[in-house]
Amino acid sequence: MDIAGMVNRAKGILLTPQNEWPLIAEEKAGQAKVLLSWLLPLSLIPAVAALIGYVGLGIYWGSISWGIKRALLQLVLMIGGAYLAAFIINALAEKHDSEKNQDQAFALVAYSYTPACLGGILQIIPSLAPIGSLVGLYGLYLLYVGLPPMMKTPQEKTTGYLVLSAICVIGVHIVLAAVLAAILLRRM
Repeated sequence: MDIAGMVNRAKGILLTPQNEWPLIAEEKAGQAKVLLSWLLPLSLIPAVAALIGYVGLGIYWGSISWGIKRALLQLVLMIGGAYLAAFIINALAEKHDSEKNQDQAFALVAYSYTPACLGGILQIIPSLAPIGSLVGLYGLYLLYVGLPPMMKTPQEKTTGYLVLSAICVIGVHIVLAAVLAAILLRRM
């Protein structure tokens, strides 16, 4: 996907998700394509912003090695978290009368991460990073709107599916973040 296509897709998913999700569902893109053309480029935004904010501006620690570790942690959390979230959403599909499809689950999660990735630009100023995290909460709404077209979830099952998925995904993210932070940041 070229830059103009990414901008149009981002506008569509953020501003008119009800129209954009059916288009994404029809694409039936594999995980590798979604990763390389969407999630990886967007995940670089918060990673590079963290590097600039924590090292380049010297606001926080100022250590290049710490900034690189922080950026790497950010990137691994985004991509690893997306795969784990997609796995959980796909595993819960049948319990919510939805279609099991790992590729569609991954695309659902990857595109739902759009606001979190874009909000990650605020890590350039570390004190604003929490606002970027709040912006990422819009991704839960995107996930909710995306479940019916992506996972063929009946409308009456969407709320329960979203709540259970969100609880599982948030729990996994907390554990993943703690483990990765302990590994990558322990020598600070």
